[in-house]
Amino acid sequence: MNQLGALYDVRFSEQERVKKERVWQVLCRHFFQKFIRPTDAVLELACGFGEFLGNIDAKRKVAVDLNDQVQALLPKEIEFHLGSADNLTMLESNTIDVVFVSNFFEHLPNKDVLTNVLKEIHRVLKPGGSFMMMQPNFKYCYDAYWDFYDHHLPLSHLTMIEGLEMTNFAIEKVHAKFVPFSTKSKIPSHPLLVRIYLMVPFVWKIMGKQFFILAKKPT
Repeated sequence: MNQLGALYDVRFSEQERVKKERVWQVLCRHFFQKFIRPTDAVLELACGFGEFLGNIDAKRKVAVDLNDQVQALLPKEIEFHLGSADNLTMLESNTIDVVFVSNFFEHLPNKDVLTNVLKEIHRVLKPGGSFMMMQPNFKYCYDAYWDFYDHHLPLSHLTMIEGLEMTNFAIEKVHAKFVPFSTKSKIPSHPLLVRIYLMVPFVWKIMGKQFFILAKKPT
């Protein structure tokens, strides 16, 4: 078992994985899907257990992850590549419509690596393509941020906006507070309650600890 696999086996019990899957079903159907067309090619970096790609409607689904145990957990229609997000040579330039990242950048060792990841995302996106990310917002969760063994890089929505603009992305939409810090948070995970949460944005400003940013590769 590799280090990533061992860590996630410790972090997420089977019950917690089921809880995450239920939450992601609602997030994808009622939020993320509105930014993705059924004809799109969608790439997810650090895809984890595949909760996002498995619940998104898209013509082509591509996953990249360093954990060699991931492929066995993904639906068969997902094209999996074992590799690093800062070297996407397995993908051609200008071939992806949407790139998605969730809870990944905080695991990177430094901003030089993050910059290389952003440059690779920009390269593989088609002109006009979208880059969506959901990340812990250090500005609002600094008290719990370091409770995870593999957190290295603190980022806020403002930090991320600067990094995106520096790598030639255009910012389209920003929610500084979107969802709670972690699925481990003591919040309701019933699909109906998650759906209601998404329908009431003012509650995001109270409970949200992660930011959502939608950026575009200029045409």
